[in-house]
Amino acid sequence: MSNELYSPAEKIGNLLAKTLKEDPHFYFFSPDETTSNKFDEIFEVEKRAWGSLEQKTWDLPESPNGRIVEMLSENVLFSVMTGHLMNGEKAMMGSYEAFFSIITAQLLQQIKFIKQAKQVSWRPVLPAVNLLSTSTCWRQDHNGYTHQSPALISTLLSVPSGLANCIFPMDDAAAEATYEYMINSENVVNLTTFNKAPAPRFADKEFAENEIKNGGAAILSEYSDAEPDFVLAAAGDIAMREIIEAAKIIREDLPGVKLRIINIAALAYRGIGFCNNKLSREKFMELFTEHHPIIASFHGYPETLENIFENYTERRRLRVHGYNEEGSTTTPFEMLRRNAASRYDIAMDVAGVLGRDKLIAKYQDILEENHRHAVNFGEDLIQ
Repeated sequence: MSNELYSPAEKIGNLLAKTLKEDPHFYFFSPDETTSNKFDEIFEVEKRAWGSLEQKTWDLPESPNGRIVEMLSENVLFSVMTGHLMNGEKAMMGSYEAFFSIITAQLLQQIKFIKQAKQVSWRPVLPAVNLLSTSTCWRQDHNGYTHQSPALISTLLSVPSGLANCIFPMDDAAAEATYEYMINSENVVNLTTFNKAPAPRFADKEFAENEIKNGGAAILSEYSDAEPDFVLAAAGDIAMREIIEAAKIIREDLPGVKLRIINIAALAYRGIGFCNNKLSREKFMELFTEHHPIIASFHGYPETLENIFENYTERRRLRVHGYNEEGSTTTPFEMLRRNAASRYDIAMDVAGVLGRDKLIAKYQDILEENHRHAVNFGEDLIQ
């Protein structure tokens, strides 16, 4: 893992700028959050679409022919974008995760349209519906509980369409590989969820590309032991960071315990991976072993990932952490503690299986100490 920090959202912004520069037909759609979502590099190469309204001194570069379409209405933006896609031209739409669920009904109707259009010989192949979802579930620096909701992920994963991918790049290198996958996709919906804040890089782009090709999950060998006693898995960037940090804690306090670390890059209906390339049960057993406990950290609701895991193995092997609909305007690590999704919560699972009650108490004390500090000083002891 690199000691430097990189923003997945800034990497996506860089790639959007390149696409806008190279493809004169590409459009980017967004509410008024392009800059706060860290996509603002696009303004260096393209202007916002603007009509006849008076321009103010603080307005960003604008033009009647601009290909950055901003409007504080996800419904209108999605409708315009799908019309553009039906002309055979590529586009992407970005928004805060909590507000993408506003277009749920429209998105489900678009999936129905894609399904029907594939059965009509004269219908051309459509560029993918690509949604860039900047997560605010796990970093409530100023927005609070209103800006937390991974509900659209659960919705898409519950629909048996075979036409929706939920993608979770674990770092900026994976975000680059994911973007390239998205921009070249056809006749599918891709919802990609990532964090805005600078974060560690866990692997390189080649690892991420191979993961996409090979069923959407892979072992992080650098962090893993041979013949593991426990499998630790993550789907999501912050989720992966907590898994990696949990492994450090476990190895320090339980040096004899062997761990395997697995990243899950994407989920689809009833499966790990992509709707046209899901992880097989045989490959799952190869990666996750056949009998060892699986402790997973998920960006979204734990039950969503549990339900997918049950298509591969028995629930009794599973302990899944994730967003439990607990939130506030508070510190990043306190958000993890509130949802029982921190590195210490993960380490407690291992200690619990091994009957190490004193170790569980130690971790609980550490979490409580951070809670008191966060309440009193507005910052975390644990980074």
